[in-house]
Amino acid sequence: MAIQYLYLGRTGYDEALRLQEELVEMRRADRVGNVLLLLEHPPVLTLGRHANRANVLASDELLAARGVTLHQISRGGDVTYHGPGQLVGYPIFDLRSLERESGGRMGPVDFVRLMEEALIGVCGTYGVRAGRVAGLTGVWIGADEKHARKIGAIGIHVSRGITSHGFAFNVTTDLRDFQLINPCGITDKPVTSLEREATAELPGLDVVAQEAARQFGIVFRQEMVEVRSIEALRRNAESRSKQEFPAEDTPLQVPVEVERLRGDAERPVRA
Repeated sequence: MAIQYLYLGRTGYDEALRLQEELVEMRRADRVGNVLLLLEHPPVLTLGRHANRANVLASDELLAARGVTLHQISRGGDVTYHGPGQLVGYPIFDLRSLERESGGRMGPVDFVRLMEEALIGVCGTYGVRAGRVAGLTGVWIGADEKHARKIGAIGIHVSRGITSHGFAFNVTTDLRDFQLINPCGITDKPVTSLEREATAELPGLDVVAQEAARQFGIVFRQEMVEVRSIEALRRNAESRSKQEFPAEDTPLQVPVEVERLRGDAERPVRA
């Protein structure tokens, strides 16, 4: 099974939410396979299901002046910032279609760990050593837990086996915008970006998105197939639906062979 992916570029948060809802329903109806959306957002703060509003440090007036919108959403986790230069990934996957490498069906925690592994792989591609911090979700830079700096945040939602929301990976993000919040509710660990940690010049966000897709293919052990646009994805889904034979369809006329058999059955039998 292949994973389809597409890079949407700069996309408004409301539009991305609508796309996720659409794709979740398409995935649930098996009109599409697993899909990875890759994009970046204008400045926005998102609050997870159990977020503490106090972790938004800026006033509503300051957020409005900075052009930053605020959204309460269904993913796990606390408050997160999205903005230009940050690669955001929304995997719309059916967990029931995935298996752990050790065997058995994949659960949400397994899924998050593989997402972390993919982002760690992206860091490695650009010469940055990344890893995990015990007890904390996400991807971190630093030789030890005390000096760890967060480069990738992860928060997903799972509904009837289908995932949505996903990861935010700082590439060339303006880190000053994180001063608006306590990222993910963590006050003692700063954030960082690939640009700050890498020693070489980075390619554009679209190229980093391609690398993220490649790393997803590695960790999920599946082929990655690029789709050029959301319209192309919809057309593929429509074509897939038309290929299915509707249960209520009946032939327009009775085949000749059936008519012949019917005639034989109706012919009187002579003793």
